[in-house]
Amino acid sequence: MFLKNKGVQLVFAICLGIIVLLLPRPEGTKFTITGAERDTAFQSISQHFTDISTERDIAKGTIKVEAKNPGGPECSADFIKKRVAELNLAEIEVNYEDGLSPRAHRFLAVLVLLIFLFVAEPIPLEITAICIAVFLVIMQVATVKEAWAPYMHPVVVFIMCCLIFAISLDKAGITVRLGKFIVKKAGTSVTKFTFIIAMGLGISSAFMHDAAACAIGIVTMLPLMRAAGIEPHTKTAKFMMLSLPFACSCGGMGSLVGGGRCMVAAAFLKEFTGLEITFFDWIMYCFPAALLCVPVVVLIVYFVYRPNPKYKLPQFDEDSGPLTPLEKKTLIIIGISFAFWLTKGFHGIHYSVTGMLGVAALILTGVLKWEDIHKDLEWGTALFIFGGGISLGLAMGYSGAATYFASLFFPYIQGGGWLLLFAGVGIFGALVTNAMANVAAAALILPIVIPMAELEGVDPTVLALCLGTATSFAMLLVIGCPPNAIAYSYRQFKAVDLTRVGLVATPILLAILIAVAAVWWKILGLV
Repeated sequence: MFLKNKGVQLVFAICLGIIVLLLPRPEGTKFTITGAERDTAFQSISQHFTDISTERDIAKGTIKVEAKNPGGPECSADFIKKRVAELNLAEIEVNYEDGLSPRAHRFLAVLVLLIFLFVAEPIPLEITAICIAVFLVIMQVATVKEAWAPYMHPVVVFIMCCLIFAISLDKAGITVRLGKFIVKKAGTSVTKFTFIIAMGLGISSAFMHDAAACAIGIVTMLPLMRAAGIEPHTKTAKFMMLSLPFACSCGGMGSLVGGGRCMVAAAFLKEFTGLEITFFDWIMYCFPAALLCVPVVVLIVYFVYRPNPKYKLPQFDEDSGPLTPLEKKTLIIIGISFAFWLTKGFHGIHYSVTGMLGVAALILTGVLKWEDIHKDLEWGTALFIFGGGISLGLAMGYSGAATYFASLFFPYIQGGGWLLLFAGVGIFGALVTNAMANVAAAALILPIVIPMAELEGVDPTVLALCLGTATSFAMLLVIGCPPNAIAYSYRQFKAVDLTRVGLVATPILLAILIAVAAVWWKILGLV
C-alpha cells in the first residue's frame, strides 16, 4: 500500500531522475566540428586530435575528430569549444559523436522520470504529458519554443482530424450500423466480435491512417460494451480496448499511408541515397508482415487478458435499412478526405490541411456542430499526449541522446551481415519508439543506420523498411503511438495494463518481422 501512494511515487520518480544526473557522464573520444571555419578550428586542436572524417562527413561540411590520448583534459568537447572561443570563430558547432553531452545527460534524467510517471500514473497522463515541455525547459534541454511548438505539430492537427471524423461517423449512426453488421456475423460472442473488428480494422489500417481506424473501431465498440454491462478495467474491457490499437498499429505498416513512420522512412531513404520506395513496393514488401502480425497480436492480447464468457453482446434482429442522407454526406466528405490523403504525392498538400478542410465541410453541411466537437473530442489526449510525445522525441534528437545510444548499440552488430544488422536495428527501433513518437524515432535513427548499411554492403532500402515496420511495435507505453493514446483516452484500462501485454507482444512480433524479411524479401530478391 505504501508504494501505491501517489506522493511516494512522485518522490520516487524525482529520485530516479536525480540518480541519473549523479551518474558519471561518459565524455567519449569522438567529436564533430561543423561550420565555415571548421578547418581553422581543427588546426588549433590538431596536437590533441586526429581527423577521422569520411567522405560523407566532408560532403556534409563536417570534420570528425578523435582524441589521441583519451581521458585527458585536452581531449574533451569543452577543450575544443574553449579553443574555438579563444580564436573568435563564429558559428562553429561542436557535437559529441560517441559520448554523452551535458545536455543529453539532463535529457536522460528527464526521460527516466517521465517513463516512471507514464507507467505508474501517480498523476493523470495528460498532466505528465504537459510536464514534458516543462521539464525540458527547466533542465535546459530545450528552449521554450522548442519544447512547446510540437504540441501543435502538423501531426497533432492531423490526429485531431482523425478523431473528429470518428465523432462524425458516430453521430451519423454509421458506427452503430457497423456494430450491428459485425454483431450479426459474430453473434453475441465478445471474443468473436473483438477478433472480427480488430482484425478487420487492423488490416484496413494499411490503407487508412492507423489512428483513424482505431478511433472508428472504439466508437463502434463502446456502445456495445455498455449495453453488455462490461465494466472498465475488467479483463474483458482490457481485451477489447487493447486489441484494437495493437492491431491497427501492426496493420499500419502495410503501406506508405498506414502511418507517418512509413512515409518518413521512405522520404529519408530518398534524401540520403536517392533510392525510392514506391507505394506498391512498400505493399509488396511489408503487407505480408502486416497480415501475419495483426491476428497474432490480437491472439496475444486474448491470452494475456482472457475475456469473461458471461458477457453477451445485444442482438439486432431488425434490418439497418438503406443509408440515410446524413450517413451519405458523412461518408462522401470523409471519403474525399481519404482520397486527398492517399494522393498527397500528387498534390503535395499536407494531411493536416486536407483533414481540416474535411472537418470544415462536416460543419458546413450540418453533419457536426462545434458543440459536438467541443464536447466529444478528447482535447487532453489530442493536444498533450500526442504533442508531448513528439516534443520528447525531438528533444532526444537535438540533445544528442539518440546519437549516444546508437553509438553504444550498433558496434555490437557491425560486421555481422544484413540479417544481424536488420535484427539489431529492428529491436533498437521498437524500443526507442516507446519513448517518442514513432515518426520521430524513424527520423532520428535512419540517418545513423543508412551509412552503416552502405559500409556493410547492405541495401539501405532494407533498413528503411525495417524501421518503418519495427517502429509500429510501440506497445510498451501509452505515448508510443497515436492508437495507444486514443484507446487510453476512454479510460477502460490503465497504462500499466498496456505495458504488461506489450512486453509479451513486442518480441514475438519482432521475430515475425525478421522471419518475413529472411524468407519473403529473399524470394523478392531484396536481400
